[in-house]
Amino acid sequence: MLATLVIGLREGLEAALIVGIIAAFLRRSGKSLFAMWIGIGIAVAISLGVGVTLEVISAGLPQAQQEGMETIIGAVAVVMVTAMILWIAKNARSLKGYLEAHAASALKTGSTAALATMAFLAVLREGVETAVFLLAAFQSSVDPLLAGAGALIGVLISIVIGYGIYRGGVKLNMGRFFTITGVFLVLVAAGLVLKALRTAHEAGWIMIGQDKTVDLSWLAPNGSAQAALLTGVLGIPADPRVIEVLGWLLYLVPMLLFVLWPAKRRIAPAKLPAFHRIIAISLGSAAVLLALIAAILPTPQSSAAALNVVSAQNTVAASWAAER
Repeated sequence: MLATLVIGLREGLEAALIVGIIAAFLRRSGKSLFAMWIGIGIAVAISLGVGVTLEVISAGLPQAQQEGMETIIGAVAVVMVTAMILWIAKNARSLKGYLEAHAASALKTGSTAALATMAFLAVLREGVETAVFLLAAFQSSVDPLLAGAGALIGVLISIVIGYGIYRGGVKLNMGRFFTITGVFLVLVAAGLVLKALRTAHEAGWIMIGQDKTVDLSWLAPNGSAQAALLTGVLGIPADPRVIEVLGWLLYLVPMLLFVLWPAKRRIAPAKLPAFHRIIAISLGSAAVLLALIAAILPTPQSSAAALNVVSAQNTVAASWAAER
């Protein structure tokens, strides 16, 4: 519930900020808000339709294909939330000014259609992101109904805060808010990476690195609050596999460094190419590491085959000894 509440709050507040700024511009210029609300309603309906369609398609597939669909949804959710986290981390402190500048530019056209379109596209983008991200979170949740309630509460809170900002009665430190929620969403997204790797294995797509690393059942017994936090919120299973731990670390560490790194110490644009080369080398090294794991660790099929061979050899030896 906590994970989906934060998702709903964060995504909803982004949309509420944009809508609030556009509504303030329209009200200031004496124009009607009707077209804006129509655009918002259509965007919300499309977003809900995307989420329902993906869920219906996934539920109607055979088990293996359903696991594959969940893997794809999880991967798309991770990509979308990562892009959102990176963009917000870079622009959080100037977000209000950025939105106001775009709204002012749209208003210069003399038509409310430009602002209504801006509101529609903003809500649609946030809505589709939320639908995909929440669907992935629901699939890894212990109680989907509770997760849905958390998302709804988060959206309602974001609407209240957005309205307060619109009326001028609520002051919010955007930089701090998006940093705190960004850290939490990085943890949730890292859990989705774990879940996607697990469902990819169950779909038969990834067979390497399936040895268990540690047993966490003692830390989070079934039905306990610890299990709800570890599995339900952070997406960490009680029996993480080698490849899952690698994927979790490769996502979590650089993303947390990016979100928490002080803005004054961030890389200058002139040094970005060198930074990108370092990232490319790191990812290449990770790929080599995974290839080595694939070569060293036995896959479930090869282990089973080896056991069958040993069993057959033992049977032959026993038969030969009996004949002797």
